[in-house]
Amino acid sequence: MNLADMRTIVRRDLHDEDSNNYRWTNDEIDRHIAHAVKEYSSAVPREQKATKTTTSGSREIDISTLTDRVTVESVEYPVGKFPKRYQRFSLWGDTVTLLGTDIPDGGNAYIYYGKLHTLDASNSTIPAWHEDLVATGASGYAAVEWSVYAINRVNTGGSPTPGELLKWGREKLETFRRELKRSGNRNRVRVRSLYPPYTEPVSKTTDYGP
Repeated sequence: MNLADMRTIVRRDLHDEDSNNYRWTNDEIDRHIAHAVKEYSSAVPREQKATKTTTSGSREIDISTLTDRVTVESVEYPVGKFPKRYQRFSLWGDTVTLLGTDIPDGGNAYIYYGKLHTLDASNSTIPAWHEDLVATGASGYAAVEWSVYAINRVNTGGSPTPGELLKWGREKLETFRRELKRSGNRNRVRVRSLYPPYTEPVSKTTDYGP
């Protein structure tokens, strides 16, 4: 999958496949695809792991070099332990501050974070099972944009009215966002299972008394 392939899928959804009489230009289609990719990335970001060197005696870790960052999911410090040691942390701007009892000694920390997906002329990082979902979002944005533009303009026979296209586009976007929410929730549950519980689990067999 690349940008041209995605554009073809979106045009097919929009029934805009006559290259001699496109309703949307390639630039317009690409803009709507980019919009859908960004919204998809917010819900299901591309999973990344970065190694950052800590500063001895400082709880702060600079992550300004992590470009296209959407979210920071977890921080592992110190590294190389089993089970892994995930730290509580706060994030302000480009600075992660560790809140646990471990004070960095200059060793490495692992930052697990999500970043924007890539969809360009040569490749894509969007999983194959979500390509149609991104196309759904892009076609919805394109339909809504064109319907707003077409209001109070002459409508030639045989073409959907702006109102029909607006309704169709909104339905596509509703489907897109509903599936994003469901996919994003699955992702968050899986990632956050990395964290240990904040309190000890309550025993179901031992009576600790009053």
